[in-house]
Amino acid sequence: MASDGMPNTGAEMQNLKTTSKEELISQNNEMDERSILEKYIQPCLCELLGTMLFITVVCISVLNNVEGASPLVPALASGLALGALIIILGKISGAHFNPAVTLAVYASGGISPLFLAPYFFCQLSGGMLGTFLAKIMVNKALFVNGTGASCMVGERSTISEALFVELIFSFFLIFIVVMGVLGDQSKTDMTSFSVSFTVIAAALGGGSISGACLNPARAFGPAVVANYWSYHWIFWIAPFISAILVSIIYRFLLGGRSHRLFLK
Repeated sequence: MASDGMPNTGAEMQNLKTTSKEELISQNNEMDERSILEKYIQPCLCELLGTMLFITVVCISVLNNVEGASPLVPALASGLALGALIIILGKISGAHFNPAVTLAVYASGGISPLFLAPYFFCQLSGGMLGTFLAKIMVNKALFVNGTGASCMVGERSTISEALFVELIFSFFLIFIVVMGVLGDQSKTDMTSFSVSFTVIAAALGGGSISGACLNPARAFGPAVVANYWSYHWIFWIAPFISAILVSIIYRFLLGGRSHRLFLK
């Protein structure tokens, strides 16, 4: 005799299996519908909005500090803004806000190649939008005198010095991101604070030499809006070289078994 609550015929069992299968298909369809938005559209929007807000804060802090020439205000504003955005948006897009970071995370096995071009586009667009918002918030003379908060080589610095500073501090930043987000032994929920501290340290340490840009999107936005392209190449080459170096070190030496290419 069948126990209470259990199907006692083959037909009932078949109906139960059919119903369960239909429910499973329905759940999968709902998941697929959500995944289009959550896996592709939302991350790109977060990169666009996050980069825009970050660059807005950076540009405003730099432009309002042109006369004072103190690196502390832009350094704190940049670091705190970036840390806050990473905490809120990190689980959606990774909160890169930086093409060099995106390249390093991809090369280290952290994201799909499908995100490379969309992320780059959103980050560069966010850089331009952020600079444009900053331009609206300050008077025209301040924006022009500050060259739109464009990244530039320091007056007492050489091109090689600026390039080396950007290379080292970009490496520092990207290394912190990759190890903090991907490393099996170094992964931590405190990555947002580590990145924030790194940006502040870089701005204080290298701001007077190269502006401590560390981010092609940060350089590109003001360059477009203010039409200032002097030595602009430095702020692309250095971060991307650093991204490649970090990914090589991670893939060959410091990455976990799932990410290391050799010596597993």
